Amino acid sequence: MFKKNRHGIQIKSAEQLEKMRSAGLVVGRTLDLLRRSVEPGMTPLDLDVIAEKAIREEGAIPSFKGYQGFPATICASVNDEVVHGIPTKARKLREGDIISIDCGAILDGWHGDSAVTVPVGEVAPELTELMRVTEEAMWRGIAALTPGRHLSDIGYEIERYVRSQGRFGIPPEYGGHGIGTEMHMDPWIANHGRPGKGPVLEEGMCLAIEPMVNLGTARTRVLADDWTVVTIDGKSSAHFEHSVAVTHNGPWVLTALDGGESRLAQPHN
Repeated sequence: MFKKNRHGIQIKSAEQLEKMRSAGLVVGRTLDLLRRSVEPGMTPLDLDVIAEKAIREEGAIPSFKGYQGFPATICASVNDEVVHGIPTKARKLREGDIISIDCGAILDGWHGDSAVTVPVGEVAPELTELMRVTEEAMWRGIAALTPGRHLSDIGYEIERYVRSQGRFGIPPEYGGHGIGTEMHMDPWIANHGRPGKGPVLEEGMCLAIEPMVNLGTARTRVLADDWTVVTIDGKSSAHFEHSVAVTHNGPWVLTALDGGESRLAQPHN
């Protein structure tokens, strides 16, 4: 039922890609709602409640909740929290914060996974730039998802763009992944590296592309909750992610409401 290539990477049929798209749209619509909901005075737990309600109302299941013991529907990482922040009511969002929201859903057995970083009100110019660089780096990586290119080309394009924009940190231990009948599948995808290495990209592959970029050092540590990853120097971090299918027409961004058309149509010099 589930075809795999010689590297053990799941290859989806056209029908299965349509199911992946349906799951991706649940996540895309949920993140769009969350992005519009963020405002000073909210707590990350408030956003988690909104996310779970939205996902379940679409007949889907939050894929993060209970995953390896994770207690919530979204990961909500504020300021110096890189990824995997647990949403609680103990902290209110303040004007000038940034929050990275990672969201996943399962629909008919197929997974969607995406993340955005959202400003809370007006933020410092350096944070606006951090978010811009991280999101653009993601799109540079996504643009590499064409048949015949290599897996390492994705991380190469991400790193090349980030390095061209200034002195940012790319945590080397975190990256993207395959996605399909499970949330995390082979292959693991680095956000750095040399081009032309690893498996050749094929039609039907689905990959989650997710750069995390720090304003300062690339070094991170995990807090005592065994989930929340923070920067060593206390500087902010941004995180963007989309689930993407490799097709003969190029990348199809399953978690973007327009399939990625508007961003992929832009020139990337």
